[in-house]
Amino acid sequence: MISAYMEVFSFSGMLWVLLGTVVGILIGSIPGLSGAMVIALTLPATYFMQASDALVLLVAMYIGSTTGGLISATLMRMPGTESAIMTTLDGFPMAQKGEPARALGLGVVASFVGGMAAWLVLATISPLLSTLAVRFGPYEIFSMAVVALTLIAAISKGSFINGLLAAALGAMFSLPGIDPVSGALRLTFGVPALDNGFTLLPVMLGLLVLSQVLIDSGSTGDRLIQKSDSSNKVTIKIRDLKDNVWNVIRSSIIGTWIGILPGVGGTTASIASYSTAKGFSKDSSKFGTGCSEGIVAAESANNAGSVGALVPLITLGIPGSVVTAILLGAMVIHNLNPGPLLFAQNPEVAYTIIAGALAANLVMLAVMWFATPLISRMMYIDKAWLLPPIVIFCFIGAFSVSGRIFDVTAMIGFACLGYLMSRARIPLGPFIIAFILTPMAEENLRSGLVVYGNSYLPLLTRPVPLFFIAVSLITAVWAVWSEIGHTRKVNVPQS
Repeated sequence: MISAYMEVFSFSGMLWVLLGTVVGILIGSIPGLSGAMVIALTLPATYFMQASDALVLLVAMYIGSTTGGLISATLMRMPGTESAIMTTLDGFPMAQKGEPARALGLGVVASFVGGMAAWLVLATISPLLSTLAVRFGPYEIFSMAVVALTLIAAISKGSFINGLLAAALGAMFSLPGIDPVSGALRLTFGVPALDNGFTLLPVMLGLLVLSQVLIDSGSTGDRLIQKSDSSNKVTIKIRDLKDNVWNVIRSSIIGTWIGILPGVGGTTASIASYSTAKGFSKDSSKFGTGCSEGIVAAESANNAGSVGALVPLITLGIPGSVVTAILLGAMVIHNLNPGPLLFAQNPEVAYTIIAGALAANLVMLAVMWFATPLISRMMYIDKAWLLPPIVIFCFIGAFSVSGRIFDVTAMIGFACLGYLMSRARIPLGPFIIAFILTPMAEENLRSGLVVYGNSYLPLLTRPVPLFFIAVSLITAVWAVWSEIGHTRKVNVPQS
């Protein structure tokens, strides 16, 4: 552990942290781009890096992009990331009142406190969880994968059925290749290039990056952008800190624990924290008019949720969002064993990720505080200048995996699929997570059948699988019931 922290806080380690944080903040501050996009584009470059350096770079990008979204949310009323949506409700009105420096200061400090609170949980709970998780058998790991897929499908954009459809598609595309038990080829349809299945990187580049390029290229006209006319530097008042002590503590706790739940993420955390802060406020009517409590609640929760999502990733191998799914893919690419065995087999990597999260939060505070006036200019860059380089990097990244044209062709195919799914309002998150988790789930299910003599009964008699299966069923029933209730409300005739 000590060596991991020393490596991250060395000169070379901090250079990777600084690079990742700055790039993440820049991308997060530009509406329409996302942390998932830049991390997916960066994956090919990490092939030639040490696993620890690569993961530190990607984690820093993740944390930086989460925070960067508050700049455009405050100054333009356009959240740079989804998790900054709630920040627009009070950040932009405060900026319009002539206090953009105060709004940015509140957001930056709240983001830092929320991230640090979640890091404390990450650093203390993760090793304990790993000691328990390493004792899990095949059915326990299979049931964890099931609950992760159910949760991400239940809270994804659109309906629960659309989420399940996306997960089913992701699982289907993960099946071609070598059977994990028998070693025989399956579903290759006579195509030799499919003998090893679809490669992860071209799939992610196509679905997450090129599909978004297709959507942006086909959009007609620019969105109406409102801008704050005042200064965009960062300051904060001592009174704001005193007035929001309990608010930031409560919001950080809410964000951290919601982030730990697989499939929930920073957006849900910020919504829950904002609603809670409004409920505890002495004057809830001021929310939405430039209230400091609203900014603090939203920003502390979304950053805490992002860091908290690293807990199930490094202890259980379960990604709770698209970005953490990409981080899981990065571990696989570097021949690491994500999940319960990570602390046992590669403890230096696990502690490097934890140390990287700490360093990224510290660097984020400094960069956001002093460089926001410069970074904010990036928000107004025309996307027409950004899309061509993104396409070029996608093609280079897909080809660099194994030097095959097939991977480039697959990336284009998945880009078209991602475009159609987005137009049909079918979420991409469940697809990516199912594509990554299905091989693990299948291998453990079939191993469990071998161990227990082709019996599924241990799924219901062993406590851990029973708990996760019950959570999955409750989540599915709740999602379906909520959809039925929403449909009834929509169809109620107006009197």
